[in-house]
Formats: sequence, structure tokens, C-alpha cells
Amino acid sequence: QVQLVESGGGLVQAGGSLRLSCAASGSIISINAINWYRQAPGKQREFVGTLTSGGSTNYVDAVKGRFTISRDNAKNTVYLQMNSLKPEDTAIYYCNANGWLNGRYYSNWGQGTQVTVSS
Repeated sequence: QVQLVESGGGLVQAGGSLRLSCAASGSIISINAINWYRQAPGKQREFVGTLTSGGSTNYVDAVKGRFTISRDNAKNTVYLQMNSLKPEDTAIYYCNANGWLNGRYYSNWGQGTQVTVSS
């Protein structure tokens, strides 16, 4: 299996930046994609972006041009760089890893990290 630990959340003013980290451990080689999701108070969890094992990225329209997903293979860590933050970006951010291991599909989540953007 794969274990995920997020970090880097905090309080930032609108227009500011934060970088979230998602450190993975376990069966790293089995990961098909690392995804970022977020959940704002009173709302459903929503997809933010993805980074595939092949290096492709995709983002929800609301963050395109402002958020960037990257990785450091040596550290087994995926980053979510968030620029030009808006109050509506306030949410708990989760990373998610999916893939196949021993013939079984898995989708594992980290514990989440809080991002608060003040106006």
C-alpha cells in the first residue's frame, strides 16, 4: 500500500502563495497518479489537479494558471504550488494516490491540511 502525509497548509492573505507537500511512502512504484482534492466548509470534496506517473498534469478550471503540481522523485514528494490565492480557495486540501498493487486497485488518502485565505 501507499501512505500519504500532507503538509504546508496555513493562513495567507488573498494574492499570496503557499506550497503544499504530499510525502508518499510504501509501494511508490505502484502509483498511477497523485491527485489533489479540496473540501470547503459545507461543500463536497472536489478535484483540484492530478499528476500522473508519466508526468502529465491536469487541473480544474478554477485553478488553471494559478496552481502547479510538481514532484521530487528523490524525496517521494509531490507538491501543489498555489499562487494568486483567493478566499474561495479556503479548504482542507487532500492528496490521493491511486494505482494497482498485487492485482488490486487502491485509492489512498492523506489526512489533509488546512488552507485559509483571508480577504
